[in-house]
Amino acid sequence: MSAPAPSSLAIVDAEPLPRQDEVLTPAALAFVAELHRRFTPRRDELLARRGERRAEIARTSTLDFLPGTAAIRADDSWKVAPAPAALNDRRVEITGPTDRKMTINALNSGAKVWLADFEDASAPTWENVVLGQLNLMDAYNRSIDFTDPRSGKSYALKPADELATVVTRPRGWHLDERHLQLDGTPVPGALVDFGLYFFHNAQRLIDLGKGPYFYLPKTESHLEARLWNDIFVFAQDYAGIPQGTVRATVLIETITAAYEMEEILYELRDHASGLNAGRWDYLFSIVKNFRDGGPKFVLPDRNAVTMTAPFMRAYTELLVRTCHKRGAHAIGGMAAFIPSRRDAEVNKVAFEKVKADKDREAHDGFDGSWVAHPDLVPIAMASFDAVLGEKPNQKERLREDVSVAAGDLIAIDTLHAKPTYEGLRNAVAVGIRYIEAWLRGMGAVAIFNLMEDAATAEISRSQIWQWINADVVFENGEHATAELAREVAAEELAAIRAETGDEAFAAGQWQEAHDLLLQVSLDQDYADFLTLPAYERLR
Repeated sequence: MSAPAPSSLAIVDAEPLPRQDEVLTPAALAFVAELHRRFTPRRDELLARRGERRAEIARTSTLDFLPGTAAIRADDSWKVAPAPAALNDRRVEITGPTDRKMTINALNSGAKVWLADFEDASAPTWENVVLGQLNLMDAYNRSIDFTDPRSGKSYALKPADELATVVTRPRGWHLDERHLQLDGTPVPGALVDFGLYFFHNAQRLIDLGKGPYFYLPKTESHLEARLWNDIFVFAQDYAGIPQGTVRATVLIETITAAYEMEEILYELRDHASGLNAGRWDYLFSIVKNFRDGGPKFVLPDRNAVTMTAPFMRAYTELLVRTCHKRGAHAIGGMAAFIPSRRDAEVNKVAFEKVKADKDREAHDGFDGSWVAHPDLVPIAMASFDAVLGEKPNQKERLREDVSVAAGDLIAIDTLHAKPTYEGLRNAVAVGIRYIEAWLRGMGAVAIFNLMEDAATAEISRSQIWQWINADVVFENGEHATAELAREVAAEELAAIRAETGDEAFAAGQWQEAHDLLLQVSLDQDYADFLTLPAYERLR
């Protein structure tokens, strides 16, 4: 008697989308189902391990490099695989979601790489998940175009040799995709995003002289990197393409991963292409992990924590040294400024700050950096051109002058800045505005001349939570309390109503955004991720 056929994926509670059958083919869904069967149990174990590690940090208020992997760090002989030609020069990378207009603009931007984002810059509506995949498929066969219905402006791709190389970012391990289920269990969003993209595009990208390249977000340990590596090995065998074709850049955006950078590269060494240094998610992770650690872990206003803060400098310099020691690219942080079409002086000041930031990264040894807007590409490009010249990267700069002790990475109290009342007000204002847009399906949102994504909302609500629970006293004498946060949120909601008008306010999801921000900022039980309760409200 033959074994029963394995169950197939079911599409649950989702309105049909135009052309979705081109993405959700039986063969593609069978591949995602196989990924789910093989790897979701390990994902679940690793998520449980995150909780255990968090509890240990709560008990000790410290972190250290892992004693059990000291031999890997001490062994100077191993390196990651050499970069493929399409990923050797990464001096400027642009980030953004995979909607149709952004896909064309990012590919045309002049940046070397486009981070095509299914994660923090994309609210995971069914439409964004499926049509984002379709847009990338259309881009690779050059059948993509877009006409803006409001302006009438048309967008089309430049010649192939002028387009950015795509590096796709799937969702983090903590997020499920409720619309794709196997025997009633949702598939992890990471496996949906990776699986559909890899299945449809791996061979097509190889034929174009590139490959299936990925950014891996929210990684917390080398064991999570090992899981990704095993997924890559399986997927390449499944598709019949050579091992090592997949390449992954890991975002070091959690404090625990900062202590395991070498181990993460080691686990992925046949598929690794670099590490990236982010800011907001990294600070969010510090608050999340050390929220019981007392006053020495209390962060000031987020905008006061620049990459030149001593503990951030330790993190970025260690990242450059680690990457170059192992032959990997070190990619710097985000320039999030959105140029104003009305205020040239605002642009002038912001462009000078962007230039200074990118000059610093290039001189520190980074091989590239991120921008959020095409107008920033030339500024960042000039900073790296000045240091790199004709070289594709500066991996030969080993930064052996850098020495970072375990305590340097969590020396938050080396900052002299303090939380301010205006910082609280800004966290509330940005948090409400971002969450409202996210609930309407927008993950990348221009707020106060900055392009914000989910990491912004995470650090905003985390700071509100931390300041209240640490009983911070602001410079104006007010105590950070739940009552004060509610008062500021009510004032901000009234200001938004006055700004937008009653009709537009009613058409938005402002009250729900206000309520959700307060829920995750004031609940005694700190939610691991804002996007988990937010996803329950996303329709």
